[in-house]
Amino acid sequence: MKKVLITGAGGYIASVATYQLLEQGHSVIALDNFSTGYKGPLTELQKKFGSEKLIVEEVDLRKDLSNFFKKNTGIDSVLHYAASCKVDESMKEPEKYFENNVLGTLNLVRHLTEQNISRLVFSSTCAVYGEAQKIPVDESHPTNPANPYGESKLMAEKIIGWFGKVKGLQYVILRYFNVCGASDDGLIGDSKKPSVLLVQNAVRGALGIEPFFLTFPEVETPDKSPIRDYINVVDINKAHIQALDYLEKGGKNEIINLGTGTGDSVLEILDKVEKATGKTIEKKKSDKPRQGEYSKMIASIDKASKLLQWKPKRTIQQSVDSLIKWYGNHPQGWESE
Repeated sequence: MKKVLITGAGGYIASVATYQLLEQGHSVIALDNFSTGYKGPLTELQKKFGSEKLIVEEVDLRKDLSNFFKKNTGIDSVLHYAASCKVDESMKEPEKYFENNVLGTLNLVRHLTEQNISRLVFSSTCAVYGEAQKIPVDESHPTNPANPYGESKLMAEKIIGWFGKVKGLQYVILRYFNVCGASDDGLIGDSKKPSVLLVQNAVRGALGIEPFFLTFPEVETPDKSPIRDYINVVDINKAHIQALDYLEKGGKNEIINLGTGTGDSVLEILDKVEKATGKTIEKKKSDKPRQGEYSKMIASIDKASKLLQWKPKRTIQQSVDSLIKWYGNHPQGWESE
């Protein structure tokens, strides 16, 4: 069994990853500064699996990590999720994104190489590509970020790449598309209010938890709403875990896309959520459309299938069902608990 360090472990995607690793019998060291992450999911998982299997450390990746690594020895590998990740916010506060995402990553990989921890899986994003020049988007697509969030993640990727070349870091960079859903049993899910993620917000709107607003600018698609590749959070994390196995077996350093290979427009997603919930979503337009958006983004997942033996299994319907369970138990997320 592995001992895995997960950064940003109190966040949505990483807390689901923590759950999956613990279910498989691995030990997890959960690191977060809890500036945007939550202690709630990690406390819940400690109750379920024990504090010996899940160690929680409140640490900022931008600070000196020497004491953290002295205290926490025997780490086999790292899943690096910690990041600021709101596209619109990055257009207003670029300095926050370059500090958190770039400097945090640099400091982490420097300490990893000093500690001879050689395996890293990095949670990146399709935002590094910018506007798609071809569909589906494969890993050879030019990188041309349309916002500071995407640029900061691309800079972090380059740091990891250079540490691979000159310091022997083994890595897989996973560029994934639009995440949705919760753990299959609804135990762990997205706690941000509001979430930046469409399917979550649509389910919240359908369930009457919070008003739903259309935040996209009109784009050049058939229904004028952006088309995205929506992938379930459990499927995403399964790929991260399989990437660790790939590196452990001697796989070479890679950049790999994660998605479903299909796309839905915003309005098509709303229709699917309405059918799944049996509710009508009131579609109010926001008076502040999101900045830095592009019209269409769909992943090519051939490389993930070939190298990681990975394919997504869960449908939008299953993602919505898991979110209904999650919000049924935690309508306001972890914050009020």
